[in-house]
Amino acid sequence: MKFIRTSILTLLLTMFALNIYAQSDAVKRAANSIFTLTTFRPDGTILASSHGVFVGKNGEAVSTWSPFVGASRAVVVDINGQQHDIDAIYGANELYDVCKFRVDCTSQPVALAKKAMKSGDKVWLAEYAMKKARFKQYVIKNVENFMEQYAYYIFSDKAPENATSSAFINQNGELIGILQHSKNGEEIYATDARFINTFEPQGLTFNNPSLKQTHIPVALPSDLNNARLTLMMTADKNEREDSMVYQKYINDFIRQFPNEVDGYTAKARTLVDKNEFEQADAEMQKAIQNATNKDEAHSAYATLIQQKLIIKSDAPYEPWTFEKAREEAQQAYTISPAPTYKHQVAQMDYSLGNYQAAYDAFMQLAGSDVRNGEFFYEAAQCQSKLNAPRETIMALLDSAVNVNPESSISAPYYLARGRMYDQGEEYRKAIADYNKYDTLMLGRASHDFYYLRFKCESKVRFYKQALNDIAHAILLNRGESLYYAEMASMQLRVNQPEDAIVTCDMCLQIEPDYPDPYIVKGIALNNLNRKDEAKAAFLKAKELGDERGEEMLKKYKLE
Repeated sequence: MKFIRTSILTLLLTMFALNIYAQSDAVKRAANSIFTLTTFRPDGTILASSHGVFVGKNGEAVSTWSPFVGASRAVVVDINGQQHDIDAIYGANELYDVCKFRVDCTSQPVALAKKAMKSGDKVWLAEYAMKKARFKQYVIKNVENFMEQYAYYIFSDKAPENATSSAFINQNGELIGILQHSKNGEEIYATDARFINTFEPQGLTFNNPSLKQTHIPVALPSDLNNARLTLMMTADKNEREDSMVYQKYINDFIRQFPNEVDGYTAKARTLVDKNEFEQADAEMQKAIQNATNKDEAHSAYATLIQQKLIIKSDAPYEPWTFEKAREEAQQAYTISPAPTYKHQVAQMDYSLGNYQAAYDAFMQLAGSDVRNGEFFYEAAQCQSKLNAPRETIMALLDSAVNVNPESSISAPYYLARGRMYDQGEEYRKAIADYNKYDTLMLGRASHDFYYLRFKCESKVRFYKQALNDIAHAILLNRGESLYYAEMASMQLRVNQPEDAIVTCDMCLQIEPDYPDPYIVKGIALNNLNRKDEAKAAFLKAKELGDERGEEMLKKYKLE
């Protein structure tokens, strides 16, 4: 009897041991890839704690997405107790609560399961427990499919809440998914680990609404063209959002694509923005040294110098001159005689005052296979500097417009020709070109354009159109007192004295010592037979030193 009891106890202990400890070596090795995860709020306090598993050699990892929502920083602690920062998100799916990210470290990855498991299959859950893994076996109760090729596993047992995102590993040591709990806590499940292969950042991934819920930046795409698109788009966002994110993209680009010019150029531009010209110059020297396409590096260097000389002319840096920019552009052309570089050299000649040389180059380009309106437009600018006859300049502007007359590319050429007509007192032709410019700009021209067209329309008594344009100019620049004064004057001209008075008052709120609105207001008040108020307005203009105030007092017999 004693022997039987002992045998039963031995059998039970053996079964227990098989359940708890009978993992294959492959399962044990896979468990070396697990870690704990902690995310932090912007104020530095802990947001969430979870787990995850490495799936790549360079820190690529997977976990649930929810701990990252609202996080500004995140760290992991690997199986050896070492802490590492998470530096980028590859992608996430809110519905299945899964994300892939990159940890700033080298890592020992677990392989993803090559195929889906079946109902009734057994897998191991590897939980992180003080620098080691704790194992428990689970049975897959049901398998559902999604997106035609991925599995959604539902298990027959429960698991502790603090085990969320722990790794489910099959007997071959492959990751099938990570532990997730249902909202009511009654079921546990896992999304097919292979699903993370769809999380590959593209050029506009950083704009994904889901990923905008975290402050941790999106990883730079591995594809060069997509990476360039990301760099370009985040350069625009840099002015109004987090510049540190943009700097990270730049550094990642240089690391991933050390032989491409774009990263060095982007970094140099940020340094120029901070007037750190010597450091910017050093970056461009690196570009020339490392770039596979040296011509692109020399051309980018020339462009950077040119932009600095135009935009930051008040911040001198002796080594950077238009001569230096031309030299770099010429070097690019010498390496690769492309029209783009010839055009760049011609632009540098223009900046240096070599107008005839620039004109000759622009016209050569205009007669080539790459003919476009810009060459004629720039040639017209050269002829203007050379004091050529008006007819010569107009002919070049006509050619600039006619290359692509209905394209938005031609908008500046219509504007330039309109100005020429305006200066030549051909106002109706000028208005036609201004209207075409406005159409091609889709009504998004600047406030000074609408003021320009207002002045031209006023000269041919297109008063209704003029009032619309000056109102548009005010809408785009509400702080410009001149526009209010001009509008009030026009309202007075078309016999709208009440409106003119209101506009004058708005003008005086911006610039109380501006005499023009007092003159206009005085005339409007006088026309309404409000003599005392008119006199006060003229006296104020006189007080401000405007002689017209005295003249108006005499004219309307208000002395």
